[in-house]
Amino acid sequence: MGAIDEPGLLVLLGVTHTDGPDEIAWTARKIRDLRIMRDERSASDLGAPVLVVSQFTLYGDAVKGRRPTWTAAAPGPVSEPAYDAVCAELERLGARVERGVFGADMQVTSVNDGPVTLLLER
Repeated sequence: MGAIDEPGLLVLLGVTHTDGPDEIAWTARKIRDLRIMRDERSASDLGAPVLVVSQFTLYGDAVKGRRPTWTAAAPGPVSEPAYDAVCAELERLGARVERGVFGADMQVTSVNDGPVTLLLER
């Protein structure tokens, strides 16, 4: 199970049915190059690590009723390869990547400096 012990990024990655190679490449570049760290620097500028955790619940829909639906989230056979591809593309771009365990019940601890939380969608 991945962990980072220095300033970096925690990426909660949700995948939907229409995410393909273009979205994967865009997402990896945006994560690596977005200037959201101290002094308007990016993870790339600082050589900061990136912890990527799969998070299908980002595509939960709670508009109706009392239980969310997950129909917008891609199923595991679609989302796991996309998750792996985002991590691989980040690594190809030179990022130090740590990974959560896909589909596992994990306890994720985060210390937010700021905090800055963004939703990135193309």
